[in-house]
Amino acid sequence: MRTRVKICGITRSEDALAAVKYGADALGFVFYEGSKRFISIQKADSIFNKIPPFINKVALFVNEKHDVVVNAINALNINLLQFHGDEDEAYCESFNMPYLKAIRMTNNTDLLAVSEEFHSASGLLIDAYDDAHYGGTGKTFDWTLLPEQCRQPIILAGGLTMNNVKDAIISTHPYAVDVSSGVEQSKGIKDHQLIKQFMNEVRCTDE
Repeated sequence: MRTRVKICGITRSEDALAAVKYGADALGFVFYEGSKRFISIQKADSIFNKIPPFINKVALFVNEKHDVVVNAINALNINLLQFHGDEDEAYCESFNMPYLKAIRMTNNTDLLAVSEEFHSASGLLIDAYDDAHYGGTGKTFDWTLLPEQCRQPIILAGGLTMNNVKDAIISTHPYAVDVSSGVEQSKGIKDHQLIKQFMNEVRCTDE
Protein backbone atom coordinates (compact mmCIF):
# COMPACT_ATOMS: atom_id res chain seq x y z
CA MET A 1 0.00 0.00 0.00
CA ARG A 2 1.40 3.39 -0.92
CA THR A 3 2.31 5.90 1.75
CA ARG A 4 -0.03 8.89 1.89
CA VAL A 5 1.37 12.39 2.40
CA LYS A 6 0.01 15.38 4.27
CA ILE A 7 1.65 18.79 3.82
CA CYS A 8 0.86 20.80 6.94
CA GLY A 9 1.08 24.47 7.84
CA ILE A 10 -0.33 25.78 4.56
CA THR A 11 -0.81 29.56 4.61
CA ARG A 12 -0.74 30.47 0.89
CA SER A 13 -2.79 29.29 -2.07
CA GLU A 14 0.29 28.89 -4.27
CA ASP A 15 1.77 26.48 -1.72
CA ALA A 16 -1.46 24.49 -1.54
CA LEU A 17 -1.56 24.15 -5.32
CA ALA A 18 2.11 23.16 -5.49
CA ALA A 19 1.50 20.44 -2.90
CA VAL A 20 -1.43 19.15 -4.94
CA LYS A 21 0.59 19.33 -8.17
CA TYR A 22 3.32 17.13 -6.74
CA GLY A 23 0.92 14.57 -5.33
CA ALA A 24 0.01 15.39 -1.73
CA ASP A 25 -3.09 13.61 -0.46
CA ALA A 26 -3.95 16.11 2.27
CA LEU A 27 -3.27 19.70 3.26
CA GLY A 28 -3.10 20.87 6.86
CA PHE A 29 -4.26 24.27 8.11
CA VAL A 30 -3.27 25.47 11.58
CA PHE A 31 -6.03 27.28 13.46
CA TYR A 32 -3.90 27.75 16.56
CA GLU A 33 -2.93 31.33 17.26
CA GLY A 34 0.18 30.24 19.15
CA SER A 35 1.70 28.91 15.93
CA LYS A 36 3.71 30.92 13.41
CA ARG A 37 1.77 28.96 10.78
CA PHE A 38 -1.59 30.18 12.09
CA ILE A 39 -4.20 30.94 9.46
CA SER A 40 -7.53 32.74 9.89
CA ILE A 41 -10.82 31.23 8.78
CA GLN A 42 -11.21 33.98 6.17
CA LYS A 43 -7.81 33.37 4.63
CA ALA A 44 -8.26 29.59 4.77
CA ASP A 45 -11.58 29.94 2.95
CA SER A 46 -9.90 31.75 0.06
CA ILE A 47 -7.39 28.90 -0.23
CA PHE A 48 -10.01 26.16 0.17
CA ASN A 49 -11.89 27.58 -2.81
CA LYS A 50 -8.85 27.00 -5.04
CA ILE A 51 -8.15 23.40 -3.99
CA PRO A 52 -9.34 20.80 -6.52
CA PRO A 53 -11.49 17.80 -5.53
CA PHE A 54 -10.24 14.63 -3.81
CA ILE A 55 -7.72 16.48 -1.63
CA ASN A 56 -8.38 16.23 2.11
CA LYS A 57 -8.41 19.53 3.97
CA VAL A 58 -7.33 19.02 7.58
CA ALA A 59 -8.02 21.62 10.28
CA LEU A 60 -5.59 21.59 13.21
CA PHE A 61 -6.57 22.86 16.66
CA VAL A 62 -4.78 22.97 20.03
CA ASN A 63 -6.86 22.97 23.23
CA GLU A 64 -9.44 25.14 21.50
CA LYS A 65 -12.85 26.21 22.81
CA HIS A 66 -15.64 24.04 21.45
CA ASP A 67 -17.51 26.87 19.74
CA VAL A 68 -14.37 28.03 17.89
CA VAL A 69 -14.02 24.59 16.29
CA VAL A 70 -17.73 24.55 15.45
CA ASN A 71 -17.42 27.97 13.79
CA ALA A 72 -14.59 26.70 11.61
CA ILE A 73 -16.55 23.59 10.66
CA ASN A 74 -19.56 25.71 9.70
CA ALA A 75 -17.48 28.20 7.70
CA LEU A 76 -15.16 25.83 5.84
CA ASN A 77 -15.38 22.64 3.84
CA ILE A 78 -13.21 20.70 6.29
CA ASN A 79 -12.72 16.98 5.69
CA LEU A 80 -10.82 16.03 8.83
CA LEU A 81 -10.10 17.53 12.24
CA GLN A 82 -6.72 17.23 13.95
CA PHE A 83 -6.35 17.79 17.67
CA HIS A 84 -2.80 18.50 18.72
CA GLY A 85 -3.20 19.45 22.37
CA ASP A 86 -4.40 17.78 25.56
CA GLU A 87 -7.93 17.07 24.36
CA ASP A 88 -9.69 13.94 25.62
CA GLU A 89 -11.66 11.56 23.44
CA ALA A 90 -15.07 12.91 24.49
CA TYR A 91 -14.06 16.35 23.23
CA CYS A 92 -12.54 15.03 20.00
CA GLU A 93 -15.56 12.99 19.00
CA SER A 94 -18.11 15.63 20.07
CA PHE A 95 -17.97 17.30 16.63
CA ASN A 96 -19.27 14.20 14.83
CA MET A 97 -16.48 14.40 12.27
CA PRO A 98 -13.50 12.17 11.49
CA TYR A 99 -10.49 13.25 13.50
CA LEU A 100 -6.80 12.59 14.05
CA LYS A 101 -5.34 12.71 17.54
CA ALA A 102 -1.76 13.94 17.64
CA ILE A 103 0.51 12.30 20.20
CA ARG A 104 3.80 13.89 21.22
CA MET A 105 5.99 10.84 21.67
CA THR A 106 8.28 10.30 24.66
CA ASN A 107 10.16 7.24 25.94
CA ASN A 108 7.30 6.70 28.40
CA THR A 109 4.40 6.95 25.93
CA ASP A 110 2.34 3.75 25.79
CA LEU A 111 0.95 4.10 22.29
CA LEU A 112 -1.20 0.98 22.54
CA ALA A 113 -2.90 2.42 25.62
CA VAL A 114 -3.37 5.74 23.81
CA SER A 115 -4.85 3.84 20.88
CA GLU A 116 -7.46 2.31 23.18
CA GLU A 117 -8.16 5.65 24.85
CA PHE A 118 -8.84 7.31 21.47
CA HIS A 119 -10.51 4.32 19.85
CA SER A 120 -12.83 6.60 17.83
CA ALA A 121 -9.92 8.40 16.11
CA SER A 122 -9.48 7.86 12.37
CA GLY A 123 -5.73 7.81 12.94
CA LEU A 124 -2.96 8.73 15.36
CA LEU A 125 -0.45 11.36 14.29
CA ILE A 126 2.81 10.69 16.09
CA ASP A 127 5.06 13.70 16.57
CA ALA A 128 8.17 14.58 18.55
CA TYR A 129 7.70 15.87 22.08
CA ASP A 130 8.61 19.47 22.82
CA ASP A 131 8.00 21.33 26.08
CA ALA A 132 7.21 24.62 24.37
CA HIS A 133 5.55 23.71 21.08
CA TYR A 134 2.68 21.63 19.78
CA GLY A 135 4.26 20.28 16.59
CA GLY A 136 6.14 21.94 13.76
CA THR A 137 9.41 21.80 15.68
CA GLY A 138 11.51 20.10 13.01
CA LYS A 139 12.57 17.47 15.56
CA THR A 140 12.49 13.72 15.05
CA PHE A 141 11.89 11.10 17.71
CA ASP A 142 13.05 7.53 18.23
CA TRP A 143 11.05 5.60 15.62
CA THR A 144 11.75 2.30 17.38
CA LEU A 145 9.26 3.41 20.05
CA LEU A 146 6.40 2.75 17.64
CA PRO A 147 4.66 -0.62 18.06
CA GLU A 148 4.58 -2.99 15.10
CA GLN A 149 0.79 -2.96 15.12
CA CYS A 150 -1.72 -0.37 16.25
CA ARG A 151 -5.49 -0.17 16.29
CA GLN A 152 -5.54 2.99 14.14
CA PRO A 153 -3.50 4.00 11.09
CA ILE A 154 -0.27 5.74 12.06
CA ILE A 155 0.64 9.09 10.53
CA LEU A 156 4.33 9.71 11.14
CA ALA A 157 5.40 13.31 11.78
CA GLY A 158 8.28 15.12 13.42
CA GLY A 159 11.33 16.43 11.62
CA LEU A 160 10.73 14.63 8.32
CA THR A 161 12.66 15.90 5.29
CA MET A 162 13.62 14.65 1.85
CA ASN A 163 16.80 13.32 3.46
CA ASN A 164 15.20 11.06 6.07
CA VAL A 165 11.67 10.24 4.89
CA LYS A 166 12.86 7.12 3.04
CA ASP A 167 14.45 5.71 6.20
CA ALA A 168 11.36 6.72 8.19
CA ILE A 169 9.00 4.82 5.90
CA ILE A 170 11.23 1.73 5.73
CA SER A 171 11.62 1.73 9.53
CA THR A 172 8.00 2.29 10.56
CA HIS A 173 5.75 1.44 7.58
CA PRO A 174 3.29 4.22 8.44
CA TYR A 175 -0.05 4.71 6.74
CA ALA A 176 1.00 8.29 6.01
CA VAL A 177 3.72 10.85 6.64
CA ASP A 178 3.17 14.46 7.67
CA VAL A 179 5.63 17.22 6.83
CA SER A 180 5.68 20.93 7.60
CA SER A 181 9.04 22.51 8.45
CA GLY A 182 10.86 20.01 6.22
CA VAL A 183 9.47 21.63 3.07
CA GLU A 184 9.67 25.28 4.12
CA GLN A 185 11.70 28.35 3.20
CA SER A 186 10.53 29.91 6.46
CA LYS A 187 7.72 29.18 8.89
CA GLY A 188 4.47 29.02 6.93
CA ILE A 189 6.15 29.63 3.56
CA LYS A 190 6.67 26.44 1.56
CA ASP A 191 9.54 25.71 -0.81
CA HIS A 192 7.99 24.13 -3.90
CA GLN A 193 11.20 22.39 -4.92
CA LEU A 194 11.47 20.80 -1.48
CA ILE A 195 7.86 19.62 -1.75
CA LYS A 196 8.65 18.04 -5.11
CA GLN A 197 11.78 16.34 -3.79
CA PHE A 198 10.00 15.11 -0.66
CA MET A 199 7.18 13.62 -2.73
CA ASN A 200 9.67 11.97 -5.08
CA GLU A 201 11.44 10.33 -2.14
CA VAL A 202 8.13 8.94 -0.85
CA ARG A 203 7.19 7.57 -4.26
CA CYS A 204 10.61 5.99 -4.81
CA THR A 205 10.42 4.31 -1.39
CA ASP A 206 7.01 2.85 -2.17
CA GLU A 207 8.10 1.37 -5.51
